Amino acid sequence: MWLIVIGIATVIASAFYFLFKDKRKKYRLGLLALMLLGTFIMVLIDHLMAFFETGVFIETTTDGLIKNSALLGIAMVLAVLIAWGIAVVMPRIKKLVE
Repeated sequence: MWLIVIGIATVIASAFYFLFKDKRKKYRLGLLALMLLGTFIMVLIDHLMAFFETGVFIETTTDGLIKNSALLGIAMVLAVLIAWGIAVVMPRIKKLVE
């Protein structure tokens, strides 16, 4: 399920990248799309490895700290959004300090 959540976020970020061409550099939309795409590929490989071991591709529960896989996907998207937000804000803070 977390693969689906990350996939939806990747599609949305990619759509923003292509729709808002004039705001790409200001908001670093390419970085956001690239970070989410990398996360999607990482999770896809994890699901493929689990599929070859157990035969189940999409699961609704996990064995980790977060038991619900949809919540795990949302937590991963939030972590990416926080990292992206820091990457967008830091150059502006540097300009204010200088």
